[in-house]
Amino acid sequence: MTENPKSQIPNPKSQDDPGEYCRQIEDYLCRRNGGHLIRIKGPNFELVCGWAEEGIPLRIAQSGIDRCVERYQAKNGRRRPVQIEFCEADVLDVFDEWRRSVGVSATEESSADLSGPRSSLPAHLERIIARLTTLRGGAERAFDAILDDTVRELDGARADARTIRGEARDALIARLRQLDASLIDALRRRADEHALTQLAAEADEELKPFRARMPAETYQQSHQACIDRLLRERAGVPTISYE
Repeated sequence: MTENPKSQIPNPKSQDDPGEYCRQIEDYLCRRNGGHLIRIKGPNFELVCGWAEEGIPLRIAQSGIDRCVERYQAKNGRRRPVQIEFCEADVLDVFDEWRRSVGVSATEESSADLSGPRSSLPAHLERIIARLTTLRGGAERAFDAILDDTVRELDGARADARTIRGEARDALIARLRQLDASLIDALRRRADEHALTQLAAEADEELKPFRARMPAETYQQSHQACIDRLLRERAGVPTISYE
């Protein structure tokens, strides 16, 4: 399992300064476009400032840009530069996923929706098995045993995923949460103290726009969930849970 090489550690001041946030988005989009300069100005500047004002962490916006660029490049032989407005839907989708994972509720002004799963349970299992199988063949061997066991169990559940209903389906979803927690625990045990301290600081920064309206206990829960998400991101581990 290797760290995602694309997303950069954001400037801590960017979330408080929409202009700086836009500059960093512009720089990141330039890198993802192979150095081709894309100026963010006019309506697109207002669009990206809206992301900052909505509280979308810079790292999350970058992940949305990654998703858009990679999908575009996979579908098109000619790699024309991707404009920032084409990334909006992906940025909002990743922000939605981030809020789900860390337990941050939507504001009344938010344009993202928290209304249910993005794919069917069978499709979710297919995707997770494929991702975990790829990880199992990587350079990091410390997680081979847990990945082998997880893939084997998910592969067994996949055959029934299209037809199970009621309590059996609920039991499978609960088991997916348990498997996800076990994998995150394994990642946490392997992380050194310095790495965990760094992740905690990054989690503080990501949650900063929402902290004032979160009770202390809720914030602590979201903070831990955010650290877990960052651990998952750095290792390239997919979310096994299905909500």
